[in-house]
Amino acid sequence: MDLEVLRISSQEDSTNGILFDVTDGKRKFLCYTLEDEYRATKVMHETRIPEGKYKLTLRTEGGFHSRYLKKYKDWHRGMIYVNNVPNFSFILWHTGNDDSSTSGCLILGSNQNENIVKKDGWVGASTTAYKKVYPLVRDAILSGESVTVNYIDYDYAEGKPVKIPKPKRINKTMRKRPRFRRL
Repeated sequence: MDLEVLRISSQEDSTNGILFDVTDGKRKFLCYTLEDEYRATKVMHETRIPEGKYKLTLRTEGGFHSRYLKKYKDWHRGMIYVNNVPNFSFILWHTGNDDSSTSGCLILGSNQNENIVKKDGWVGASTTAYKKVYPLVRDAILSGESVTVNYIDYDYAEGKPVKIPKPKRINKTMRKRPRFRRL
């Protein structure tokens, strides 16, 4: 399973994004995301993880795992854990609503407010999004499938180059102007 977090708006205190399943080269929208802001120098609990591709596993220890086990019972088999993030530890995917819930982790939501006016960002219906995404990732991991996520900085971040997508080629037959018959 291949996933992608496309970061679309990095502001003073938060980063808005979108989570896609890109398995088999097909992009499928899963939910909105919220993270801490970009910083060139890490500040603990206030910085998003670096752009890159990471392996996901299930973490079956710690406070989040214990709380989610009580909340979701047998449905919960471990926290979605982002492995081997340089200079970060215990990066998880979980529920929350704004920047105060992130601490470097990824928050999932079914809807999202822009983070330009509301600097802490905001995702809503987080539990709904988590209940949609978690079983997909959990089941893939438990089946032995390799699960990876690619964090892509599509947004503008101070001091980083802006990524401009290449336009798709237009089919030549579509370029022709339609011919009209005079009546």
